[in-house]
Amino acid sequence: MAIRTQYDVEHSCGHAVTHDLSARAADKRAGFARWLASKDCTDCWKAARDADSESKQEWLATKRAEEQEAAVAWAQQFGMPQLEGPEKALAWGERSRHQLMTAAYAALVVEGTWDEADWADLEEKARAVTRAGWWIDQRDADGTDLLELLDAAGETDRGTENPFR
Repeated sequence: MAIRTQYDVEHSCGHAVTHDLSARAADKRAGFARWLASKDCTDCWKAARDADSESKQEWLATKRAEEQEAAVAWAQQFGMPQLEGPEKALAWGERSRHQLMTAAYAALVVEGTWDEADWADLEEKARAVTRAGWWIDQRDADGTDLLELLDAAGETDRGTENPFR
């Protein structure tokens, strides 16, 4: 007598689906059918995944908007210049600059040994780097490395008042 390959499974979502388990070893089919019963059916699983993906995208968009708002307010408060680069990179560059500068302030001044005069020097160097891509490239750097990174920035990363450059 042949071992069955078709199993009617009542999924935890309430849907009944007939599954072809012929691709599984004969001694594994019944156990797999029991496991399937503890899960949502494919359609419900996909719908939940898609809904979850949409909610994650909404959450991410909200988080990015809050970060952008904080970065713009910070840049205005501390007189940071407008960044230069492709339109798509500007907002990301502003967020990256804000995150790196606040991480550096926390590491060097709040937790470190720097005073406000040391920080003012670093801020001046940061104001000189206006290429959004530079800030994006440094987004994963440690705040303690910022001074060295700013010193290593090239001429193409620094802004200029010359409009014909």
